[in-house]
Amino acid sequence: MRVAVIDKDRCQPKKCSLECIKYCPRVRGGVKVIEILEGEEKPTISEEICVGCGICVHKCPFKAIHIENLAEELKEDLIHQYGKNGFRIFRLPLPRKGKVVGLLGENGIGKTTVLQILSGKIIPNLGNFEKDAKWDEIIEKWRGTELAEFFKKIANEEIKISYKPQYIDKLSYYKGKVKDFIDEIGVKGEGIDELMEREMSKISGGELQKIAISVAIEKPADIYFFDELSSYLDIKNRLEMAKRIRELANNKMVMVVEHDLAVLDFLADYIHILYGSKGVYGIVAGAKGVRHGINLYLSGYLKEENVRFGEEIKFEKHPPREAKEQEILISFERLKKKFEDFELEVESGEIYRGEVVGVLGPNGIGKTTFVKMLAGIVEPTEGKIDSSVKVSYKPQYIKPFDKTVENLFSENKKRFHVLFEKEVLKPLGIKDLFDKNLKNLSGGELQIVSIALCLSLEADIYLIDEPSAYLDAKQRMKVAKVIKKVMEKEGKASLVVEHDVYFIDMVSQSLMVFSGEPGKKGRGGGPFSLRDGMNLFLKDLGITFRRDEDSNRPRVNKIGSTLDREQKSIGEYYYEL
Repeated sequence: MRVAVIDKDRCQPKKCSLECIKYCPRVRGGVKVIEILEGEEKPTISEEICVGCGICVHKCPFKAIHIENLAEELKEDLIHQYGKNGFRIFRLPLPRKGKVVGLLGENGIGKTTVLQILSGKIIPNLGNFEKDAKWDEIIEKWRGTELAEFFKKIANEEIKISYKPQYIDKLSYYKGKVKDFIDEIGVKGEGIDELMEREMSKISGGELQKIAISVAIEKPADIYFFDELSSYLDIKNRLEMAKRIRELANNKMVMVVEHDLAVLDFLADYIHILYGSKGVYGIVAGAKGVRHGINLYLSGYLKEENVRFGEEIKFEKHPPREAKEQEILISFERLKKKFEDFELEVESGEIYRGEVVGVLGPNGIGKTTFVKMLAGIVEPTEGKIDSSVKVSYKPQYIKPFDKTVENLFSENKKRFHVLFEKEVLKPLGIKDLFDKNLKNLSGGELQIVSIALCLSLEADIYLIDEPSAYLDAKQRMKVAKVIKKVMEKEGKASLVVEHDVYFIDMVSQSLMVFSGEPGKKGRGGGPFSLRDGMNLFLKDLGITFRRDEDSNRPRVNKIGSTLDREQKSIGEYYYEL
């Protein structure tokens, strides 16, 4: 089966010579495989008569065409297609009462589409996009199965649904206080008492996420959908929200899309891996136990389906921090910063060349303030920083402006280090985004561009604030590898503020740990070794991690379990091999 997809956003026939039509061998032979139909502005490709030579793919100046050859038997599994030459999804997962079902896959692979179909927001067209889809046809297709019974209840509105969307930014447009919003929705707002008197337009991304999750949890429903729950939340809040969602699954159906693998591991009972080609097609693999499913995802290979869908991701044992062998790049005295309603104190410390220092701590504790002091954006009230180092800084929140990605990088090229193209632009796929305007990038694309720009600039120390936001699990691991490689090869250093334990484990050689009272007083210490820093941080949270025996990845222990109690008794909250 041939799948031909044209990215309508990238396709710009007025700016090209219609190379796709001009160079197609079959068109030149008189067969209208690619043409612009009457009343249309952009070309269409006939998948039935396309021979899949790929010439149009390579000739398109805007990289808007994708041709894929799939197994013929997948035709029977086609669930939904977004129009002619549009993205399509194959197969569906089944919600299970009393269980949390997780969806795991790259961005643009169809996870949100799956949630929208199962929640009744989209009636699947089974590939027949030229007519309105009807529930009767869907129910007939799966007649005699659990999915047929499920869709019958969705069609008859016999199932109550609660849905937490992926993007929660729109909540900030609400005019009024949090309590007004909560009252309007008709829920109690448990766990967000401290936010009730705040204006919705003035609260942070993490606070908006807590509100959105709390509202979704409290709505009376039979099935609950959560599309990315960890964005903007610190580790403690992520696990607290995960605990609340797990409690829902005692007698309800719960389905979750999540990229923080530690949270997903803690939260889900079963995993469905989605694989395919970003923006082209997605295939839902069969259900796997959560541990086995995540390990398969990290391996990049589905044994049962005999499908290789990505590179293997490995976690390694971390050697102790050997200070004698490293050259100090930057040192700072005991630092203090006093604001009107917040005070931060950071112990003196040293950062070495070639080192990546992870920065851990709850939101509102001063991590970003410390990073800004090192960057020279904020002046400390007391204490000094070695000011002779050159700094490159990627902020937590990124505001796009009206410029193409290519212009952004060409304007800064004179300030780039020599390895930027080989070690940064190529592995992060930045050139594929060159023709896009920054304002039109997705959250994940904008994040990747910002990280790449920060790492490309010539500097001594790279300060990167929350790089994993909006990135899928594979992108996070790729970014972690790139950061680590640039520091090692260039002899530079990086401070990475992050809440994803997998990301921190993969990227860091050492840790700085922040604690205190969020919003009032913060204390920072370190850098410590990864093991010591994690033990200090996790002890404060009352959470223990172990290493998975097959993949070496960190796994959260269930609170009160035998292993949790054993590790706490010997003070090993983060078990190294």
